[in-house]
Amino acid sequence: MAETVTLDGVEIHLAAPDDVPLRWVGQPELVTQVLAAWLVLGEEDLPLNPRLIGKPGVGKTTLAYHAGRILQRPVYLFQATMDTRPEDLVITPVIAEQGRIRYMASPVVSAVIKGGVAIIDEGNRMSEKSWASLAPLLDARRYVESIVAGVKIKAHPDFRFCTTMNEDASTFELPEYIHSRLQPQIYIDFPDRDEERRILKSNLPFSDDEVIEYVLTFLQAAHEGDERYSVRDGINIARYALKRLAADGKQLGTERSELLPAVLGEAAAMILDVNAARLFSELLHAEPEDL
Repeated sequence: MAETVTLDGVEIHLAAPDDVPLRWVGQPELVTQVLAAWLVLGEEDLPLNPRLIGKPGVGKTTLAYHAGRILQRPVYLFQATMDTRPEDLVITPVIAEQGRIRYMASPVVSAVIKGGVAIIDEGNRMSEKSWASLAPLLDARRYVESIVAGVKIKAHPDFRFCTTMNEDASTFELPEYIHSRLQPQIYIDFPDRDEERRILKSNLPFSDDEVIEYVLTFLQAAHEGDERYSVRDGINIARYALKRLAADGKQLGTERSELLPAVLGEAAAMILDVNAARLFSELLHAEPEDL
């Protein structure tokens, strides 16, 4: 049953924190940067609200979630979209039994009340109007106001905030007064070869090294060629290829090794596009010294 709190005589139903299997691997400096932004150095100090920036699939949400779990505080995820409204971020009224109004707190406001970590994922997919509803929460005022419920909610001292933003064209350009509240900017780039191998192995514990190395070589070549393909894409390619081999009963043996390049190429085309499949084919047929 959802937890409730009463503020100024108004009963508010809280969202449950998220407990998801996201594991951050490598680049410990990035974790330190997030945790440093959240530090409070004294009574006159306030935590900062870091903005994690990078291409889709580089692990921004995973990094934010991992940092939140290190604080041993409940972590609340909110997925921003182009349709996100200001009330979606604060409190939404819904019709309950016998026609009564029930006020449902968003994950962000639930974190505000419980002293948790709020993560707005893909924050630049929602509009300035939605961000404006959070403006007082992200500066020295540290409160959020719900017009529909008629309450002003002060942030718990342990409340922390973070947002992720993609570098692509399908996003809103946010004004400076919003950007100035979302500092510091922490940029996440593609991992190097050793880190990417560890990420693949961590996410594909059921895979053998042959598949891992094929996918790793593809991803590193894609990064060098400034292609958009991410480690998340590589994980999905490997997962589909392994499922495809299992469905055909070709999980072991010489026949499986002979089929693997074609299956990986097929997976690249289905998960990504024909350019990815072409790159995979070129790498699989290259001489070892050319890789």
